[in-house]
Amino acid sequence: MEFRERLLIGGRWVDAVSGAEFKTHDPATGEVLGVVADAGVADVDAAVAAARQALIDPSWKDLTPAARARLLWKVADLIELHADELAELETRDQGQPIGVAKTVSLSMAAEVFRYYAGWCTKIEGQTSAVSIPGTMHYTRREPVGVCALITPWNFPLMIAAWKLAPALACGNTVILKPAEQTPLTTVALARLCVEAGIPPGVVNCLTGGPEAGAALSGHADIDKVSFTGSTEVGRKIVVAASSNFKRVTLELGGKAPSVIARDADIDAAVAGNLQGALLNSGQVCAAYTRFFVDSKRVDEFADKIAAAAAALPIGPGLSPETVIGPLASAKHVAHVERLVQAGKAEGAQLVTGGSRPGGELAAGNFFTPTVFSGVTDQMSIAKEEIFGPVLSILSYDDADELAARANDTEYGLAACIWTKDLTTAHNLAASIRAGSVFVNMLPFLDPAAPWGGFGASGWGREMSSNAIDEFTETKGVWVNLA
Repeated sequence: MEFRERLLIGGRWVDAVSGAEFKTHDPATGEVLGVVADAGVADVDAAVAAARQALIDPSWKDLTPAARARLLWKVADLIELHADELAELETRDQGQPIGVAKTVSLSMAAEVFRYYAGWCTKIEGQTSAVSIPGTMHYTRREPVGVCALITPWNFPLMIAAWKLAPALACGNTVILKPAEQTPLTTVALARLCVEAGIPPGVVNCLTGGPEAGAALSGHADIDKVSFTGSTEVGRKIVVAASSNFKRVTLELGGKAPSVIARDADIDAAVAGNLQGALLNSGQVCAAYTRFFVDSKRVDEFADKIAAAAAALPIGPGLSPETVIGPLASAKHVAHVERLVQAGKAEGAQLVTGGSRPGGELAAGNFFTPTVFSGVTDQMSIAKEEIFGPVLSILSYDDADELAARANDTEYGLAACIWTKDLTTAHNLAASIRAGSVFVNMLPFLDPAAPWGGFGASGWGREMSSNAIDEFTETKGVWVNLA
């Protein structure tokens, strides 16, 4: 499997103006999967100009909502038609287990296009009861304009889909910019958009690194940036976007607490938290990472979840037995390893894992599932986002302190509560500052539910009707009827 991918600008596949390229690697083996065009400032300018022209072209601007819906539905059909090859491509480029690629990434990508296909005919304004005699007022929902959609490396296809589908449903034009570590399925998605019949210039795709991302964020002719990635980069995007006050949506980091109450079903909590923590090897912004366990149950919980974690099969994502695949890059392995060493140095008790596997896996970016107990709130592993297969167990005696301790983080993306008591569940859900709170369940997503966070976890919400708000502007029209 070798690729040579180019840039999609104005309906044409072209090389970068500079001729620059970069390699993308299989994180399980380190082998080169292909060579990809490396977009620079000139390519960004060309893509933005193409998107700006497409925004006013009658082939897109005058397309009826029903026709736009049919295009989105066609993209969903094509995703499903090519599901097996797309899933394999996602696994080879990102590392996620093939089962996750098929049942999470591909399934969600198709469903989000269908969900927003349904929205195309329901984006409506309203009349307003103004108190000026002889005057009518009504609102229109219009596209924001040219949108830069910048996506992360952990779920490249799925997150590209949940940005692209609502942007198109609202009539915007876009430039997709995948993370340089995992570009291949986003390029494949752009190719499916062309195949579906979306007019030239409506969807552009630029592969490249920080230079392209920075140029998009600060570009004077881009009206909106939607970014998913690190909080550090999110802060830079806010500064760059301020140059022309472009709209910004950010979905950033997380440090999700999971509360295990004294009355919780420990076996269910172990199974659920293990999956909630280690999906995609913990490379999930909503992954459960801080486990607050009643002191009467903490030893039982720690022993059971450590034993279960140690038994999970590690290997290449294409192996059907694999549960823990590789991390996305060697650089990220080093980040996880640094924080694990910090946990040891600061006095946390390593129960299992804590190292890279040897043998036939030594060449890949693998890290064993790691469980620490005896963690305190101020330790690095309890404060910093690890984004890997590392679980930190903290104990508590006073349930009245739980909300404050769970909220002792700059992040606020997700949280989880395990209890049989509805009063506990609802009171904690109301007190914990997080965009989504899950009770006795995994951190599932659905196109109909809003997604986003508080604090350093970002601005705005994606999916649901909230995404329609994010990708439209409201215009008021005043009519003198006197």
